[in-house]
Amino acid sequence: MNEKIIDCHGMTCPQPLMACRKCIEAEAPDNLKVLVDDAAALENVTRYLTACGYTASQVQDGRTWIITAQRGTDAAKTPAPAVEDYPCPVPDKGQPRRIAVFLSADVIGRGDDVLGGKLMLNFLKTLPELGPELWRIVMVNGAVKMSAQDNPCLEPLLALEAQGVSILVCGTCLEFFGLLDKRAVGQTTNMLDVVTSLQIADKVIDL
Repeated sequence: MNEKIIDCHGMTCPQPLMACRKCIEAEAPDNLKVLVDDAAALENVTRYLTACGYTASQVQDGRTWIITAQRGTDAAKTPAPAVEDYPCPVPDKGQPRRIAVFLSADVIGRGDDVLGGKLMLNFLKTLPELGPELWRIVMVNGAVKMSAQDNPCLEPLLALEAQGVSILVCGTCLEFFGLLDKRAVGQTTNMLDVVTSLQIADKVIDL
């Protein structure tokens, strides 16, 4: 069995994930070790390797996480997911158009943050009115706070996710605010997922 070691020290998301994708597409190693020192990259890389048919485990050595991945017996039948299908498959052409909502704060507008927070809560509660066209919510910067436990906006976000809406939460932003272990909705994501989501969406609502 061939083994590949990818040293991602000093890399922030999405660079480690992109390095893994390049390696898998070019060499398809049976065993893979990925060294990362970025907490957001740890979760994103592990999730990506699992999507590629690997069984992944993690150990921490000081400030370094060592991700060890072994190709499963059916991995040859599990090609690396295409960019447009990761982390959430794109709807078929026959389905409604894709609307993505891009949120960069936990408030709407400027002037008063208390009022802005109430407006955001009402906005999230009203999003179901878009119907099946609502495809994905992307949360970056201060917006990731809404994904944390006990946040007032968590309930409508959970309801949207239960209805099939894909929710992507920036891992780098979660780490910055100390919320990586407090995320209670959606998937931890990276800038590659964010850019791809905005590219393939039929319409983007940007707040």
